[in-house]
Amino acid sequence: MTDPVVIIGTGLAGYNLAREFRKLDGETPLLLITADDGRSYSKPMLSTGFAKHKDADGLSMAEPGAMAEQLKAEIRTHTRISGIDPGHKRVWIGEEQVRYRDLVLAWGAETVRVPVEGDGVDAVFPINDLEDYARFRVAAAGKRRVLILGAGLIGCEFANDMSLGGFEVDVVAPCEQVMPTLLHPAAASAVQAGLEGLGVRFHLGPVLTRLQRAGEALEAHLSDGSVIACDLVVSAVGLRPRTDIAAAAGLRINRGVVVDRQLRTSHANIFALGDCAEVEGLNLLYVMPLMSCARALAQTLAGHPATVAYGPMPITVKTPVCPLVVSPPPSGNEGTWTVEGQGSDLKVLCHDAHGQLLGYALTGAAVMEKLALNRQLPALLA
Repeated sequence: MTDPVVIIGTGLAGYNLAREFRKLDGETPLLLITADDGRSYSKPMLSTGFAKHKDADGLSMAEPGAMAEQLKAEIRTHTRISGIDPGHKRVWIGEEQVRYRDLVLAWGAETVRVPVEGDGVDAVFPINDLEDYARFRVAAAGKRRVLILGAGLIGCEFANDMSLGGFEVDVVAPCEQVMPTLLHPAAASAVQAGLEGLGVRFHLGPVLTRLQRAGEALEAHLSDGSVIACDLVVSAVGLRPRTDIAAAAGLRINRGVVVDRQLRTSHANIFALGDCAEVEGLNLLYVMPLMSCARALAQTLAGHPATVAYGPMPITVKTPVCPLVVSPPPSGNEGTWTVEGQGSDLKVLCHDAHGQLLGYALTGAAVMEKLALNRQLPALLA
């Protein structure tokens, strides 16, 4: 019997790759292994659930049984691999060995955890997958005050969503503006002003040092000496590609699992895509590059080697109080920024010395210009 193509992970990367592969090859055995419950869902929707009044079941799009039937695949849920043996083309699940023809790492990224003292640390919730979201929804029932750690993209999305869902929201982050690695200060100010208009309170600069229980509630002690009363805490301080098992197997690691333009790791029959992968130095934790990778890798796995290319990859941020689309300039490209517009409707553009558009941030009504601007942007990976 032919050894299967094995995909580790059933998030957007794993399931979309499986779908694309099945369009090209309906016969090769396909096995998906996941540490969670295997339900199909869209991870970006995790930060929209409260405004839409959807629990985890409401965000789920398909059960694993239905996905297995759709993909003509075996799906093993609540299963963690313990090691990879590239020389013998097998993965280990405890004492069990599973052979593969090709192995794909689509196991995503893990949340960065910040050290916090106090007896309330069990009330800190990272929300990185559907099961995390389910646990948080249970904990949030009947509560009204949430503290969000992190003012990046995810922190701002949750702040918007939970405000619309009826919560009082405080955001704590050790930075001078929201989304500091993503946004020009003018665009950041527009987004922050929009969120503040919903009642979100920002505490930018200090960090959370202690979380203490105070009866049924919590007291969050910040490094500047201030104390915030809250009922639960969302940790949105960032993601780190999962690399430990790949590194232990001898695969090349940098920020993520290093792959070439065919998404091949440093071992010929092992590939990676999605949040865990670093493609030509780029580790992009967004949906558009993931989909490009899924289509290219499906071709390669089906016997038609294809290289991945990234055109412009604008990011739509889910802050409906102040719509935002951003396309950061490619790393290492210096440019000059200009700001047009006023209030919440800003067009912030970055051009090089020759007038070439390198990147942009559009807020409010200006997001309508994204398609025209995208045509002027250089490809990220031509």
